[in-house]
Amino acid sequence: MSNKLRIVILGMMGRCPFGGQTWLYLNWLRGFQRLGHEVWYVEDDSVWPYDPQQNTVTDNCAYAVNHIAACMEQIGLPRQWAFRLADRGDACFGMSELTLDALFRSCDVLLNVVGATDLREEHLRAPLRVYVECDPVSAELQLANGDEHTLREFAKYHHIVSYGENYGASDCAVPLNGIKYGKTRQPIDVDLWPMAYDPEAQFFTTIGNYRQDGNDIAYNGDIYRWSKHYEWEKFVGLAQRTPQQFELAMMRCEGEDRRRLRDYGWNIVSPLQMSLDVFGSYPDYFRRSRGEFTVAKDQNVRLRSGWFSERDACYLASGKPVVAQDTGFSNILPTGEGLFAFTTMEQALAAIQTINADYRRHCESARAIAEEYFAAPKVAAQLLQDLGF
Repeated sequence: MSNKLRIVILGMMGRCPFGGQTWLYLNWLRGFQRLGHEVWYVEDDSVWPYDPQQNTVTDNCAYAVNHIAACMEQIGLPRQWAFRLADRGDACFGMSELTLDALFRSCDVLLNVVGATDLREEHLRAPLRVYVECDPVSAELQLANGDEHTLREFAKYHHIVSYGENYGASDCAVPLNGIKYGKTRQPIDVDLWPMAYDPEAQFFTTIGNYRQDGNDIAYNGDIYRWSKHYEWEKFVGLAQRTPQQFELAMMRCEGEDRRRLRDYGWNIVSPLQMSLDVFGSYPDYFRRSRGEFTVAKDQNVRLRSGWFSERDACYLASGKPVVAQDTGFSNILPTGEGLFAFTTMEQALAAIQTINADYRRHCESARAIAEEYFAAPKVAAQLLQDLGF
């Protein structure tokens, strides 16, 4: 692509300064940066950020601002960011408010990645606005139920692109509500996530939240669950049926949940401190793992959205085989070597056994899938092409 574009990415890595959220944005930024475009990261909302040093949300922006500045320095974009707490007159960092508002007017495209920012008048001055839906299904069910806020926000965009790559397929039951969705997927900078082959690695691992309350959605007489603990419960006996060892780095896994998992043979650790060390302990955890075993949200599993996670892509890039509960992604991505989709306990057990029988081959295949399907410049270039650039 010969034309250099000015691209603004709206995000929330300062508001939520953990490894998973941060790398989600860094990988998108690196994709456009490596294509030679002028790319900016902007956080511009009235939502107070979480400060892990105080262990609270706060209108003190120091931790969020320092986190963003350090991360942008690490990826070679030290001056191309802004953080504004929009309901305060003295809380714009990285650039002045006038410069930030001018950036929205002068950019070629505004990408609201994750969609965590409700667009305001300043953002609507961007000539092309794109919602990159990284967590599919919930918004679609809300729209089908007539949710006015979701309808109003979707109307602010010229394009909606989704990680729900199985949307519209014959086996996908997600209601699309007459919207024409574009498709994209999780970019991964394979240079910043190098392969780390270790035949002595012990645990299949994963990182995330075990229990999350309050986001279930009723639709057509059924309840579609948000919390992954419903799916973990279906496979809690896995660790007792194979000599392979498993470790879950889980937030919101306490009390009876933690005791039950440990009784079934799962090792449980906290991901909190490693997740705050974005370029150190967090990627090191992937590199020290033997592979990933993980489930998905009930919403994605039952409705077969095709969702696949950034975390899974990071494991693949690290040369770690992934065994993931199928959401329909098996219709899009190659499975059977390096990446395995399962719906039953027997399929999960067979995948683990297959990987361990020829571990090097499956590690190399995992890395090859990341390079072919998730490499950040490829994903970013395809999105821009689909948007008409």
